[in-house]
Amino acid sequence: MLPPRFITLRDLFQEQDMRTKILVTGAGGFIGSHLTEALVRAGHSVRALVRYNSKNSWGWLDSLPTDVRDQVEVMAGDVRDPNGMRVAMHEREQVFHLAALIGIPYSYHAPDSYVDTNVKGTLNVLQAARDANVERILVTSTSEVYGTARQVPITEEHPRQGQSPYSATKIGADHLALSYHLSFGTPVTVVRPFNTYGPRQSARAVIPTIITQLMAGAKELRLGSLSPTRDLVFVEDTAQAFIAIAGAKALVGEEVNIATEQEISVGDLAEKLMALTGKRAQIVTSEERIRPVNSEVERLLGSAAKLKRLTGWAPDHDLDGGLKRTVEWFNDPANRAGYKWEIYNV
Repeated sequence: MLPPRFITLRDLFQEQDMRTKILVTGAGGFIGSHLTEALVRAGHSVRALVRYNSKNSWGWLDSLPTDVRDQVEVMAGDVRDPNGMRVAMHEREQVFHLAALIGIPYSYHAPDSYVDTNVKGTLNVLQAARDANVERILVTSTSEVYGTARQVPITEEHPRQGQSPYSATKIGADHLALSYHLSFGTPVTVVRPFNTYGPRQSARAVIPTIITQLMAGAKELRLGSLSPTRDLVFVEDTAQAFIAIAGAKALVGEEVNIATEQEISVGDLAEKLMALTGKRAQIVTSEERIRPVNSEVERLLGSAAKLKRLTGWAPDHDLDGGLKRTVEWFNDPANRAGYKWEIYNV
């Protein structure tokens, strides 16, 4: 009979060293906070980069359960700062780059800031990762780079169409990332989520826009165009897809979609959310919420065939289940306290 094994301090340090050391940029945001939480729960060592502010706010990381938040190393910084990225990259093995400006209407008014953050910021992350010999870097793209679908489901080979300054900067960032792989062998994967939704999503997105108006008792539900269709992925499924991609060596140097392969129109989505909340309102088209006609992306329906084939990933939530959990989160007045439902959030 073997004697019992005693755990020594050396054993503990060796076990800690086996944890993957990860940097998440944009960790205080919607997807970033869920990804950070999922990585911590999976046992990884996570350094979370949040944008510096004088209030020392960590964004949505502040709302994480204490047992998760206490395990996160939070670092304030800005992807636009090359030196800051070199510091953030120190002793990291993997990088999940999510930091970006993402609001489409705001990109019409402030395109320079989108170039600075989305393109130059990505360049800074790539260069710092290259200098630090990072083992893996995931650069977050968006389904908006495809523009209105020319054929469906949209595969990674679909043409790129920059129909807004936002999507144009993401196209630029994607190709910059891939160029680092081709030029320097940087172990990059471009990860392209379709429309992610769920708890903590920002007020500029359509689902929080609908839910917060309904829960405030609005008699009119103010929306933009009702005809565009979107492929909606629950945020926890998106986070798990990121983790699966990071473990798939076959996806180094590749682009990969995260999608459910289902679509729903904005109008039908509004009806579904009214049924889930038990609240009714008259849908009113608000001119300020309508994109310029050639900028509106009318249809997004993604293919996840590549992701499923190379990682085995599949979403755990169907649309009804994901929306139910989202509505339940917004049902808590504390969770929606910061949402300004009465104004158009760009």
